Amino acid sequence: MAPDLNPPAAAVPFLASVGWDDAEIQPLAGDASFRRYFRVVAPGRSAILMDAPPPHEDPRPFLAVARWLGERGFAAPAILGEELGEGLVLIEDFGNARMRETADAAPESELRLYEAAIDVLVRLHGEAPMALKPYDMAEYQREAGLLVDWYCPAIGLTVDLESYRAAWAQVLEPLGDAPIVTVLRDYHAENLMLIEGSETLGLLDFQDALAGHPAYDLVSLLQDARRDVPAALEAAMLDRYRRTTGADRSFETAYHVLGAQRNAKIIGIFTRLWKRDGKPRYPTLCPRVWDYLHRDLAHPALRPVADWFDANIPAAKRGDPTLLEA
Repeated sequence: MAPDLNPPAAAVPFLASVGWDDAEIQPLAGDASFRRYFRVVAPGRSAILMDAPPPHEDPRPFLAVARWLGERGFAAPAILGEELGEGLVLIEDFGNARMRETADAAPESELRLYEAAIDVLVRLHGEAPMALKPYDMAEYQREAGLLVDWYCPAIGLTVDLESYRAAWAQVLEPLGDAPIVTVLRDYHAENLMLIEGSETLGLLDFQDALAGHPAYDLVSLLQDARRDVPAALEAAMLDRYRRTTGADRSFETAYHVLGAQRNAKIIGIFTRLWKRDGKPRYPTLCPRVWDYLHRDLAHPALRPVADWFDANIPAAKRGDPTLLEA
C-alpha cells in the first residue's frame, strides 16, 4: 500500500493559525501507525507537523508525556501548536540526524552513542514516574498474545493458547516486585535524534508510555528490531546501566524476560502490519527479532516459555512470515 504523501486538508488553516502561513509542507517517512509526519519549512525556520487523525489516533498522550519530559530537562520536542479536533500538532524539528544512521555510517561512534542512550535512561529512572497506566500482567499478556493472534495463523500453525498464557504468567509474575519508572516503550536508535549543537539525545515516539519495569526500555534499545545490536555491545550496556544504578543480578533476569515478551509482541505486530495494514516491509524484520528472542529464551528463567515454543513452533517456522505463509 503506497503511503499518502498529501497533508490533511486542515493542515494549511491550522498552520496559519499558529503563525506558519508562509510555510511549505514536505512529507517525511511514514510510521507504523496511522500517524503521519511532515516537515514545515518557512524562511529561516522549520518544524514538524504530526498528523494523528481521530478516531484512529489521539495526540493527547504525546503532548502530556512531551511536556512532562521537557519539564524535567529531557530533550522532548517543544509543542509549537495543537488542534486536537483535527489531530494536528506542530512540534520542534530535531533535524535528520538519527542515532541509527549515524552509528551505521560511523561505526566508531556506536559505543559513545549507546552509552549516551543508556545515560538518558539512568536519568529518567531516577525521576519519580509520571502518573500513567501501569504496565501490568494484563498488558504483558495482551502484548505477548499478538504472536499467537497474528504470526501463528499467518503461517498456518494451530497452537496451545492456554499453555502459552500459563507459561508467560509463570515467568512474568516475579517482575512485580521491581521499582516502577516511566517506560517510553519505543526507545530505540530510530527514535533518538542527534540535535545539532547539543550533547543531548532528542526523544521521539513516546506517546504509548506506561509506568513499569526499568528493564523494558533497555530491551527496546539493545534488542532493536530495526538494527543489529552486537551481543557484546548489549552486554556492555547492560553492565553500564547496572553499575550506574546499583541494580542487582535479578535485573538481568528481568531484562531477558521482558526481552522475550517484547520480541514476541513485535513479531505479532509486524505480522499484523503486513496482513491487516498492507505494509510488507515489517515482516522482513522478523528474522532479526527471532534471533533476539532465541537469545532471551536461552536464559534459565525463560524455560517455561522456551518449552512452549519448542512444542508449538518448529525452528523451521520461525522467520519472515511472508516466506512461511500458509
